Amino acid sequence: MGGLNLFDLDGGTVLLSTEGTDLVRCVVVALAFGVTRLGRQGPAGFSLAELLVAVSVGLLLWGVVLQALVAEGRQVERMVRQVRERGQQRRVLALLRGDLQRATRVDLGLGTGAACALGGRDPVLQLQTPAGPITYTAGSPPSPIWRRRVLMRCGPAFGLDGEPSAGAAQNRVLLDGLSQPGLEAAVEPDGLLHLRLRQAFEPSGGGTQRIETEVLVGTP
Repeated sequence: MGGLNLFDLDGGTVLLSTEGTDLVRCVVVALAFGVTRLGRQGPAGFSLAELLVAVSVGLLLWGVVLQALVAEGRQVERMVRQVRERGQQRRVLALLRGDLQRATRVDLGLGTGAACALGGRDPVLQLQTPAGPITYTAGSPPSPIWRRRVLMRCGPAFGLDGEPSAGAAQNRVLLDGLSQPGLEAAVEPDGLLHLRLRQAFEPSGGGTQRIETEVLVGTP
């Protein structure tokens, strides 16, 4: 029986022939995008076993590609949420820093004298300002549209000039998706106020994604 000859025709299609026979087989099992291509040259065709092997290899390749695409999609989802929620956390902390700069007194964990009903939420920070008291609370959301626990600010609204107005106090949701406790505030030995925001989400692939931001802010 003659030897086996291999001929690479176009960088992806390989002809296999045996000396002394007119049988030539052509099998390509891995092309771009996982395409499986079968071909033949000569009077003989492929056997059922060969077709099953080729189809199995093609399905295996598609399975690997599909798993890679799903994993990539989940990773992109986590990255997008990380960037979006960190940006919101920074904006909330910037607002809190501005309130602290206008405050004449800071009380931790105190909600006495709040200008709004707290709705059972836990007071985290209360600031006394010339425009009125500002109370930050964390707890149950005021409506089902919010995710998990929320951080709310009860205090003067802001005018078009970016400064607190003299109107009635407003109670607004600043951030949702909080984990327990959500917003932490503690005075450091050097007198700075340590603020930490924490959120937790459940990605589509399972598990828990935790996002947090912390800053040190001067107090009056």
